[in-house]
Amino acid sequence: MELHRQPSFLSLLNPFAPALSLWRHRGLLRQFTVRNVEMRHKGSILGIVWAVLNPLLTLAVYVFVFGFVFGGSFGVVENESRWDYGLGIFLGLAIFQLVAEAITVAPSLITTHQNFVKKVVFPLEILPAAAVGAGAFHMLITLAMVAIGVVAGGRALTVHALQLPIIILPILITSLGLAWLLAALGVFFRDLAQVVGALASALMFASAIFYPAIRVATEAPTAWAFLKFNPLLHTVEMAREAVLWSQPVFWPTLGWLYLGAGLTASLGYACFIRLKPAFADVI
Repeated sequence: MELHRQPSFLSLLNPFAPALSLWRHRGLLRQFTVRNVEMRHKGSILGIVWAVLNPLLTLAVYVFVFGFVFGGSFGVVENESRWDYGLGIFLGLAIFQLVAEAITVAPSLITTHQNFVKKVVFPLEILPAAAVGAGAFHMLITLAMVAIGVVAGGRALTVHALQLPIIILPILITSLGLAWLLAALGVFFRDLAQVVGALASALMFASAIFYPAIRVATEAPTAWAFLKFNPLLHTVEMAREAVLWSQPVFWPTLGWLYLGAGLTASLGYACFIRLKPAFADVI
């Protein structure tokens, strides 16, 4: 009788494997993504309408508090307004929330869906992907609010704003890779969720959301030696520059972001598939 051999870890590091798996199970992915979105607003009177109202109200608060009360500035362009500063922070937080939601939810995804673990034919890798998909849905709504805010603030959305999807795509792929990795490790290390939650808070302040990256590079070069490797920081910076100040994408940096995203997704997927057979034994 021939024994089934588990594929080696190196063989799982196929850069196309994650995309092929998601495409193969696209029906389930769509179903679970919609389910995650609906569950977030389940029980509320307005339901899915909150997906629009929440970012709209948050946008108003951030523009008022950070733009007009604190009156900060990123110092990118001479005619930067207080409205721009509030919008810039709101845009950065929208992108950060995508990553934060993915990495904080992932460690408990498998343990909270134990009924699916026992089903041999169920593709568990869909669960982290659906969580990221739900986060991406809410981020898109928030970005639409940013676009409205830009126009309301008296600026025009130029052709550079159309580059926003290719700017955000790498961090979306990176979030997916991290979600796979943390979902797998969370089965074996139950305290991982608490650790990741603390790290997510630190990540927010290390991602140039409330300040321009150039300020760190010039005033704190030691800190910049580490922060410059943060992909979220570069994503937030390029997104702000493209949407708010109509500046072109810096392609070399974007290229490195895509390379890092591909490696992270491949590694996260390979770890998840490699560890998946042991989930049932631990749970």
